[in-house]
Amino acid sequence: MLGQDVAADLQAATLSYPADQTAAGECPPGFRRFHVTRRLKRRDFDGAARDLMGWLMHEKAGLRVQASDATVQTGTVVVMRLGPGPLSLRIPCRVVQVIDEPRRKGFAYGTLPGHPESGEELFVLDHDSDGTIRFTVTGFSKPASFLTRLGGPIGRAVQDWMTQRYLVALDRL
Repeated sequence: MLGQDVAADLQAATLSYPADQTAAGECPPGFRRFHVTRRLKRRDFDGAARDLMGWLMHEKAGLRVQASDATVQTGTVVVMRLGPGPLSLRIPCRVVQVIDEPRRKGFAYGTLPGHPESGEELFVLDHDSDGTIRFTVTGFSKPASFLTRLGGPIGRAVQDWMTQRYLVALDRL
C-alpha cells in the first residue's frame, strides 16, 4: 500500500497532460497514440477482471506496484517502479476512469508529475458472446522529462515493450 502522505500528495497533484482539453478517446496534438488488442487464452472473464483491477497484471508485467487502494477506483493513485532498487524509474499515475459493465471491465490512468512520460493509458477487457476475452491497451503519450526526450526512440521502444508485457500478463496469472 502507498503511504497516506504520498497518496495525499499524488491525489492533489495536477495530471501532467492536458486532460481537460482532450475529448474522451482522442489524442491531443503532439502526443503519440497507440492501440493494441490481444485475444486471451484464458476463459475466466471474472478472474481476468479481478487480476486487472487488483494491479496483478502490472505486477506480472514486471512492475512493483504501490497503490492507495487494493482495487482500482476512480481517484486511486499508484506509484509503479521499473528496474532495480534505487535506479528504478518512478511511475506515478492516477486512475481517471473505471469501466464496470457486465461484459466489459477496465480503467484508465493518467500520468502525474515525475512520470517519465506524459499521457494516459486505458486497459479494457471485453467478454465476447462466444466466450472469447479480448484485452486492449490504448493510450497516448509524449516524453515528459529531458532524459526521455533525449532517449527519443528508446523511450518509445520501452513503452511498446511494456505494452506487450501487459498484453501477455493476464494469460500468465
